[in-house]
Parts: sequence; structure tokens; C-alpha cells
Amino acid sequence: MQSDDAQYLKRKVKPGNIDVHPTEKALVLHYEVEAAVLGEKGGAMHEERKEWQKIIRLRSLNASTDVASLARKVVEECRLIHPSKLAEVEHLIFYLQNRKKPGTKEKEEKKPVKPRELTPFEGMEIDEEANINKIDSYVELLYEDIPEKIRGSTLILHLARNPDNLEELLHNEPALGALARVLREDWKQDAELATTIVYIFFCFSSFSQFHGLITHYKIGALCMNIVEHELKRYDLWQDELQKKSKACDDDPDNQSLKREREKAYKKYQSLLLKQEQLLRVALYLLLNLAEDTRTELKMRNKNIVHLLVKTLDRDNEDLLVLVVSFLKKLSIFLENKNDMAEMDIVEKLSCLLPCEHEDMMNVTLRLLLNLSFDTGLRNKMVQVDLLPKLTALLGSETHKQIVMCILYHISMDDRAKSMFAYTDCVPQLMKMLFEHREERIDSELISFCINLAANKRNAQIICEGNGLKMLMKRALKFKDPLLMKMIRNVSQHDGPLKQLFLDYVGDLAAQISPEEDEEFVIECLGTLANLTIPDLDWELLLREYNLVPYLKDRLKPGSAEDDLILEVVIMIGTVSMDDSCAAMLAKSGIIPALIDLLNAQQEDDEFVCQIIYVFYQMVFHQATREVIIKDTQAPAYLIDLMHDKNTEIRKVCDNTLDIIAEYDEEWGRKIQSEKFRWHNSQWLEMVESRQMDDTEPYLYGDDPDALERPDLFYSTDGMPPEPGLSPDPYSQFHSPNGDFSICNGSNGRPATAYGFRPDEPFYQAHGVSS
Repeated sequence: MQSDDAQYLKRKVKPGNIDVHPTEKALVLHYEVEAAVLGEKGGAMHEERKEWQKIIRLRSLNASTDVASLARKVVEECRLIHPSKLAEVEHLIFYLQNRKKPGTKEKEEKKPVKPRELTPFEGMEIDEEANINKIDSYVELLYEDIPEKIRGSTLILHLARNPDNLEELLHNEPALGALARVLREDWKQDAELATTIVYIFFCFSSFSQFHGLITHYKIGALCMNIVEHELKRYDLWQDELQKKSKACDDDPDNQSLKREREKAYKKYQSLLLKQEQLLRVALYLLLNLAEDTRTELKMRNKNIVHLLVKTLDRDNEDLLVLVVSFLKKLSIFLENKNDMAEMDIVEKLSCLLPCEHEDMMNVTLRLLLNLSFDTGLRNKMVQVDLLPKLTALLGSETHKQIVMCILYHISMDDRAKSMFAYTDCVPQLMKMLFEHREERIDSELISFCINLAANKRNAQIICEGNGLKMLMKRALKFKDPLLMKMIRNVSQHDGPLKQLFLDYVGDLAAQISPEEDEEFVIECLGTLANLTIPDLDWELLLREYNLVPYLKDRLKPGSAEDDLILEVVIMIGTVSMDDSCAAMLAKSGIIPALIDLLNAQQEDDEFVCQIIYVFYQMVFHQATREVIIKDTQAPAYLIDLMHDKNTEIRKVCDNTLDIIAEYDEEWGRKIQSEKFRWHNSQWLEMVESRQMDDTEPYLYGDDPDALERPDLFYSTDGMPPEPGLSPDPYSQFHSPNGDFSICNGSNGRPATAYGFRPDEPFYQAHGVSS
């Protein structure tokens, strides 16, 4: 009874295990409720704890149900199930979906085997008369000879396959101890005996609460030894068969050798069947124990990855599904992934694709997806010709999504992009794009297309027929920034591809306005900035769509996101190639705005480099050159940046200053002096810091006129120059024939973080007008 000073009732719910209902299509959730009546001071006056069950009926579950979706729905709607249990719920539902109805010949299993409902091996004969009350008599058989041990363990296995008997077997220490002892002592003598006993412990391993029992009897370590030993035996069998085959080949007329070989092969087939049953049940047990990452680490230390990868050479599909599932679980850890790479796992997995076994296909692709996060393994996938195999699977609705994720990872490497052009991947992707009915394209699909479009040959395939027209039509209709990013990647390639965009420059320019989505505008600006086409009248385009005010407004620091401002600067650099357009921009006051932006973004190398490139373009033209040199402080900024640590910035600065020095004598002297001072700074510093007195000897010997010798000066023809001349420190910065376009890219444009391709030129070349 509660006392008068009780304040309130406190309840606490602890979720427990999740099981399947023995007869219905339902999940059984175990949970514990703790209730406490608290007093005025917060102390517990009365506590009580009870265990409850919640039945989650899955009435809609049938053979065609999407298990993954149903599992997510169950986890979302039941607050007692933590999201981390999603995989477990999916396994349980998959088991319910495939569980045989009561009354069939084969007994129903009431607990799923993870990761799929696959019985460790089929066809084991079970004594139907086995009874839990006779367990002691079954244990006595374990102390007899091998046939009796097999009989006794088989009867116990029949009991263990019923989950209701596991609790009682757990408390029968003599039975479990005898089983562990027999397995430890006799597993090498008979594969069937070892298989049966391991299967008994496997039944316990299906439930996490029994893992301590398996650890206590060291069954996991014993299973590792069994797997390792059996794989060595397999190698010996293979060697023996090869020797007999070689003997037959050497003496093809010897019938005795042929009969011996056939007999050995039949024996090998029989042994192989038993061995694979043993391997399968042992690996299933280890997979269940690997739920605990500490146990999994112990397995890794015993070289589990090596053993599993070695098993991939087998032909048994059920065993292979298990092995690949185990490897997939292990592959999420870096150390395991590295071990797999050393074992050439990609080459072995490529032999499994494609295949008719759906489970095999699914789990193999998922393992490849995990491995594809590694650059070296992605390259290996290309080397073993996995690209055509994976591309062929894009047409499968079952595997399309995961295959696309793998191919997307491969497409991130520049060297691999070109390989896609030799498959039918690009046409398939274009078909998917055009058939997509939703407003927004799936992220996996469009991301993959964006990567492929960065390669010139792929871009050519994309634009074949009406490809570019269809892409532009959809991008402009739905204002899709990702689709426009794909188009932008296409536009960066030199040659005929740029000419295709002449029909769309007006459509792109019309999108550049404050009312449009900023991400979409960025991609449109980037696409236009890539169109370094001599035939394009930029002045007319800017006037027609009134873009100059927009560009100038966006140059103000803080007026928009940095990405948009940077694209505006790049766009100005492109249009400034045109004389009249550069003059129009200069008259609008864009140059002071660029200098203000340079001051605000002086720590950002990308901004600095692109702004200087605008100056570089403008000093080519007479009208804008005068504005740059006479009316702004741009040359002074360029001199300050001439020795920047960034290589690209230094190159653009040098080229721009060379042009300024050629056309303005005053700035030419300043630039020459600064370059001379910089290249001789260490020598000048030494001279300035050293104070010579009258008694100090000459720095260069006793001859005060030593530096006046004509033969010490530079000469271009090998002859000593005339006295009084000195080397021109400025001459080394001039390019031959007055060509100042020595920056990266075909037209001197600096490399940008966006769309950089080390094996391809960035932009269309342009000539320098005199």
C-alpha cells in the first residue's frame, strides 16, 4: 500500500530480445518494466519489476513483400525497438517470409539463421523419437565408439533444433561438457560427428544470450582450427588428384591408372561433400559469434579473413553465399579490408559475377560496394574487367541501385572515367535520365552522370543525337542544379562540344537573375564561363540580358555565397577576352569592385587567382589597359602578389606584370626593380648587414677593381660583353616572341578547383591581339 507522502510513480522500460512467433507471422518483442513509487524527497518507497511481451503481427507479409521496407516501417512505428536493431528485424522478417508451414515433411525452424534463412546443411537424418526426457541416455552414447557418438549427438541435435529445448539443454552441464569434449578429441576422426556437434552449438549461437556458453567451452576457437585444418586437407586432395591426372596424361593407354584416377575422384567428391557441410556449419557459428566486435577481433587475429578468401575457390553456392556474407560483415573494418586486398579478393569475386543465384549476386555486389571505397581496389576492379559485367547489370531492377553505387565510386577516379566509353554504360544512363518521371533525379544516377561527363569521350557520347538538347530542356524546365552541373561538365571540353552550346547561351543567360535559385544560377554561370568560343558576341549577350549590373552587384563581399561570387569572377574573366566587352565592363566600374573583393578575399587563393586572371585579360586591350594602369592600384597589388606561395598566382601575376611593364615605362622600372631586388635579396641583405671599416680587407680579395672585369659579365653570343653592361634580371621573365600565355591551360586560364583535369586542357585557346 502506498503511504500518504507518496508523490508520483516513476516507470522505466528496458527493451529486450526480439524473436519470431512460433506459429504466426509475427514478431515477439520482450521488454521489462520497472516501476517505483517515489516519496517527497525523491527516494523510492516501493519498486517492482515485470517482464512483458509485445506481439507485432505482420498481416501484410507474403512472398512478394519488400522485407527491407517492412523492417523500416516496424522500427519506425514501434518505439520499443531501437533503430540499431533494423538489420536484426530485417533478418527475422526474412525468416518469417520463407518459413515453411507446419505439417510439411521438414520440421519448422523457429529461430532464423543469420544473415539469411539458410540451413547450414540439408538432408541430415534426424531420429523423430528423440525426447528431452531421454537426454541422459543420449549423453551415455557419447562415451561409446564413433558410430554411437554419432547416434547420440544426432539425437541431441534433434532436440537442439527446437528453440524451446535450448533452455533445458543449457542447464544440462554434463551433456554440453560431453559434447565439447567429444568435439575437441574426435573431430579429426569423423567429419559427420564433427558436423553434428558443431551444429548443436550453432543452434545455441543463433541466440545472443547463449554466446557466453559457447565461449565457455571454447567452441569458437575450435571451429577456427577445424576450418583451417579442412582447408589444408582440401589442398592435399587437390594435389593428389593433380598427380593422378598427370600420371594419366603421361601414359594415356594405361587403363589401370585411369581406373585409379576415377576411383580417387569419386572418393574426393564424397569427402568434399562432407567437408563442405562441416565448413558451412562451422562458419555459420563463427558468423553468429561475430556479432560481438571483440570476438570478431579475436577471429581476425587468428586469420579469419585469409581462411574465408581462400574458401572462395569452392563451387558450392550455399557455402559461397555464407563466405561472402561473412566477408561483407568484416569488410567494414580497415584492417580486414586491407587483408582482403592482399589476398586479391576482387579477382576472386569477379569470377562469381554474373550468376543465376540471386542471393549470391546480391551479397557479392554488396561486398564489392564496401570494397569500392578503397582507391586501389577500385583500380583492381577495372583491371579485372568488372566494368562490363557491372554495366550489364544496370538493366536489372533488383541490382540496379547497388551496381550504380559501385560504378559511381569507380567513376571518381579520372583514369577510370575513360574506360566507361568502351561499354554501353553512358547510353543506358541517358535512357534512365530521359525516362525518369520525377522532378528530381535520383542522387545516385545524377551523381554518376556528373562524374562521367567530366571525361571528353563520355561527353561526346552524351551529346550524340539530341542528347544535349534533351538535357538542357529538362534542366531548364525543372531548374535542376545537379542536372545543370552535368551539363557544365560537358561544356568544359574543347573542340566541337563547345560549339553545341551556341544555341543555348541565351537560355542560360536568362537564368542569371536574383530571383532564381542560387545553386542553379551557379551552374548556369559556370557553364557560360566555360564557353571560350571566338564566335560568341559577349557584349551583345550582356546587353541583351542586362547582366552587367547583376555581375557588379554580386562582386560586393557578402552579397551572396562565396561560390556564387567566385563564379561571377570567373565569368568576368571569360567575357573579358572580347575587346568591346572588356571596355564595357571597365566603364561600369567593375575593376574597383574587383580590387575591393581582392582585399576582402586575400586569404582565399582561388579568389585571388581568378581576380588576377581578370586583370590579365583586361591588360590585353588598349582601352582597359589604360584603366588598369592609370586609374587603379591593380599593378601595385600584382607586385605584392608576385612572390605568393601559390604557383598559379605567381604565374598569372608574372604574365600580367610583363604586359604592364612593356606598355608603361614607369611601372616597368618598378617591376624590374622589384624582381631584381627579390632575386638578389639574400645577397643584398648580406651586404647591407655587413659594415666594413677602413682596416677590413676587401670582400673579394686585395683588388678593389676585381668586379669591373668585362669577362665577368653575361653575353648572349659567347663573347665578353662591353664594359659597363650588366645582366638584365628582367629578361628571364619575358616569353619568347612576346607570348605571355604560359599559365596552365590552353589560353592561360589558371587551374580551378572545379573540373580540374590533369590530362586535358581546361579552356579554348585564344590569340593575343597586338
